[in-house]
Amino acid sequence: MYGLRLKVEGRPLEDVDLIKRAQSGEVMAYEELVRRYQDVAVRTAYVISPDGDAEDAVQEAFVKAYAALSRFRLDSPFRPWLLRIVTNEARNRRRSAGRRAGLALRAVEDRRPGDAAPSPESAVLADEARRSLLQAINGLRDEDREIIAARYFLDLSEAETAESLGLPRGTAKSRLSRALGRLREQLAATDGGVTRG
Repeated sequence: MYGLRLKVEGRPLEDVDLIKRAQSGEVMAYEELVRRYQDVAVRTAYVISPDGDAEDAVQEAFVKAYAALSRFRLDSPFRPWLLRIVTNEARNRRRSAGRRAGLALRAVEDRRPGDAAPSPESAVLADEARRSLLQAINGLRDEDREIIAARYFLDLSEAETAESLGLPRGTAKSRLSRALGRLREQLAATDGGVTRG
């Protein structure tokens, strides 16, 4: 049997170990990396290109990442490096299609199994708040939507957000601050001047 040992003493291999193996030609090691990061890659692509090109963007990004794996620096984290490739591919697809679509919030919602079902009143209020937030976010510029989504919907750290969007960390921080200010203005406008807490 030609199986690849993806665990050491019951623990999954670290990304760096899988990357080293993939760089030396072990395709199954790269397949494990794809499995680990596919969900976040798809959510990232939907944030950037929500009109149906997201799956294609992710597939192409994984192919490009594999081709570039020999240039990956092992002292860097893999996830932001990969998400930067996903982001660039999704942006390219969005631009080439000539569309500016709204944010696909449903792609990044994360309802955990086992969470209690909300009361009908809570569900209506939450749905109304979600719609207001979506409307406000859709009113923002693309770069504002991207940075807010990366930081808060995808739950990336500041460093991962900067890396995945190809920005210096200070630029990402200031851009996020300005984007949040514009989001607050949008929310105030859509709520008739009253922002919900």
